[in-house]
Amino acid sequence: MRLDQFVSQALQISRNEAQKLIRAGFISVNQTVVTKAPTNITADANVTYDDEPLSLPGLLYLILHKPLGVISATEDPSQRTVLDLIKHPHARLLHPVGRLDKDTTGLLLLTNDGQWSHRITTPRQHVPKVYLAQLAEPLSQLAAQQLLQGVLLHGETQVVAATKIEILPKQQVRLTIHEGKYHQVKRMLAAVGNRVITLHREQIGGLQLDPRLQAGDWRLLASTEIELVFASQEPPLPPLKSHVFSGVS
Repeated sequence: MRLDQFVSQALQISRNEAQKLIRAGFISVNQTVVTKAPTNITADANVTYDDEPLSLPGLLYLILHKPLGVISATEDPSQRTVLDLIKHPHARLLHPVGRLDKDTTGLLLLTNDGQWSHRITTPRQHVPKVYLAQLAEPLSQLAAQQLLQGVLLHGETQVVAATKIEILPKQQVRLTIHEGKYHQVKRMLAAVGNRVITLHREQIGGLQLDPRLQAGDWRLLASTEIELVFASQEPPLPPLKSHVFSGVS
């Protein structure tokens, strides 16, 4: 991590303000004054400000209702990213847990806990993800059975299968998968001769998208929700006093 980024996040100040402190000689790394803001520091570096130790915040876990037109990335030179929606002093420490396509909406988790993120995204953990899809054509019982048995996607060597399918009125389907391959739900429906018009993620494990979150809104996860992503039951909603933040201006 760059020194100015570390100081900015540790002191909750702008990157420009952090650079001024560094150039003025207020910041030391391992007992040595460093005046070059782009200096890269290691995770175990001892960074001080005017002889007071600095540290980054603890682990963060957020739930976001991802809107249309926003990409699941930490930065992009020309497109709005999910991090642009998170107005938090340590937002730049976060990364999306998996991804949702630009034109897919719904539940997206963000964190700075790499181990937790990996547990959710690795297929070995079998964490279910539930999607609601609007289709171009009604899904037949035969096609649903094919999806449950497994289909081979273009360019893949192993079949992928839905673990649960609910055929709904108005050409909608609720589909549960455990993997997270590129465009997986869209490609699975295409493999059985259909096409996804809109796609919305409703649930990860036992954690449902909070209905109080409008598109673009986010909040911190309650402590009880952090492990519920590894469960299959539906959790109760957190207390109403939970703070909801809007990322849409």
